[in-house]
Amino acid sequence: MSENQSVILDHVDVPIVLAPMAGGPSTPELTAAVAEAGGFGQLAAGYLSAADTAARITATRAATGKPFGVNLFVPGPATPPADLADYLAELGADHELGDPRFDTDDWAAKLDLLVADPVAAVSFTFGCPSATDVARLRAAGSEVWVTVTSVAEARVAADAGADVLIAQGAEAGGHRATFTDRPEDDATDPLGLLALLQLLTAATDLPLVATGGLATGAGIAAALAAGATAAQLGTVFLRCPEAGTHQVHRAAVAVDTPTMLTRAFTGRRARGLRNRFLVEHTATAPTGYPEIHYATAPLRAAARAASNPEEVNLWAGQTHALAPELPAGELVATLAAATKTALEAALSRRIQHC
Repeated sequence: MSENQSVILDHVDVPIVLAPMAGGPSTPELTAAVAEAGGFGQLAAGYLSAADTAARITATRAATGKPFGVNLFVPGPATPPADLADYLAELGADHELGDPRFDTDDWAAKLDLLVADPVAAVSFTFGCPSATDVARLRAAGSEVWVTVTSVAEARVAADAGADVLIAQGAEAGGHRATFTDRPEDDATDPLGLLALLQLLTAATDLPLVATGGLATGAGIAAALAAGATAAQLGTVFLRCPEAGTHQVHRAAVAVDTPTMLTRAFTGRRARGLRNRFLVEHTATAPTGYPEIHYATAPLRAAARAASNPEEVNLWAGQTHALAPELPAGELVATLAAATKTALEAALSRRIQHC
């Protein structure tokens, strides 16, 4: 692989990457369907043990011979229990809570698995792996993709040896991929995708995969025109039959409900559909991931079982209402054709007005 190139992105048929959506929507079937349609599928390993991750990799390989990637959560520091006490007391007054424990999401074991049994790419969210871990994965034959939300994070990833940067704009559904998540960060507006792409193309020569609020061919075309090599989409796939999206979530995505950023469900900022739980608890939710995630797990499970969308983390990007109910392969083909049309139309308009 030559410097500042991605073999994977140079060889995909269409510049569409499946976002890894941990917690249910990500399945081997969805990953394989996107790969078979000419895009690049990613399998989410967040919240999974190394053994479960291995099983899903095996299932994905059984469904497709195309290359695919696996996404890992980079663990952060534990949160002092005293910092969580007031919020847990607030929630505990009305809900059964789980154990607010800390863990590393089986980080070391999953890294060892992917070194021993490599996939085409290993992507990272919530931080950047060490240069040593990057070198291990690259020596095993994997590209290393790091999700960034700022130029500063991009420089850290580049220094660690990353092959590709996934540029996550503020429009994206689910968790913000920031390397740190601090209360003081709330005073600064997160960068939207178009602004972030412009800043990153000026700061680095690494290939960029754009993500955040992309749901149409026109959106993908805009990201490509702004310097991205490919576009990563997640929310738009939530209603595909191959996705493991819970029915409560699947139905809610189709409704034109505003989204908001919140720590209320997990202790880490994430974008989801506005519901009663977010309105009532966002202002008081502390930084505390994954402790708050585990504490709220029982109440979320109970809400899903009761088909109650008001107490479920309905992660979705800002363009969620545009997500169609289509098989993933058909959706990729539709988006690829629309992207080509949008790029040709934009070029035609530019020539006519020169």
